[in-house]
Amino acid sequence: MTLKSIIKPIFLSAVLVTSTLSLTGCGYNNLQAQDEQVTASWSEVVNQYQRRDDLVPNLVKVVKQYADQEQEVFTQVASARSQAGGITITPELLNDPQAMERYAAAQQQMTGALSRLMAVSERYPELKSDALFQDLQAQLEGTENRITVARNRYIQEVQGYNTTVRQFPTNITAKVFGMSAKPNFTVANEDAISKAPSVDFGE
Repeated sequence: MTLKSIIKPIFLSAVLVTSTLSLTGCGYNNLQAQDEQVTASWSEVVNQYQRRDDLVPNLVKVVKQYADQEQEVFTQVASARSQAGGITITPELLNDPQAMERYAAAQQQMTGALSRLMAVSERYPELKSDALFQDLQAQLEGTENRITVARNRYIQEVQGYNTTVRQFPTNITAKVFGMSAKPNFTVANEDAISKAPSVDFGE
C-alpha cells in the first residue's frame, strides 16, 4: 500500500466533510427545507379549494330544487367553477407571479359566485329549512375557514422563504443555486384572505 493510496481517501473524505459544512453554513439546507415547506403549505391551499369545488355540484342541485328560476346565479357559479378548475396546478405555478395572480383571481370569483348562490336561500324559506342544504352550507362555511387558515399559513411560509433568499449571506447561496423569491398573494388580496369570505347563510 503506497502513501498516495492512503492519502487519497483521507483527502476525499476531508473534501466531503468541508463541502457539507460549507453548504450547512451558507444556508443551503435551510433554503431547501423552507422551499419544501412552501410547497407543502401550498398543497394544503389547493386541497381546501378542491374540497370547496367538490361541494358546488351538490349545493347547486339542492338550490335548484327550490329555486330553479335563478338561472343567472347558476350560470355564474358554473362559469366561475369552470375558470377555477381550468387552471392547471403545477410546481412551476409557485414561481410564476402571473399564474399565481390568475389562480387567486379565479378562486376569488368562485367565492363571489358562491356568496350569490347562498344568498338565494334568503328568498326561499323552504330551502333554508332543508336539512341537506343546512348540512352543505355548514360544510361550505367550514371549508372557507380552512381555506383562510391554509392561505395565511402559505403567506407566512413564503414570507420566511423570501426573507432567507434575500438576506446575506444566504442570498449568495440562493443565487448560486438559482433559488429566487416566490410570488405571494398581492397586498390587494391579503386583506380579503385575512378572514373567511363573507357568505350570508341566513339565520
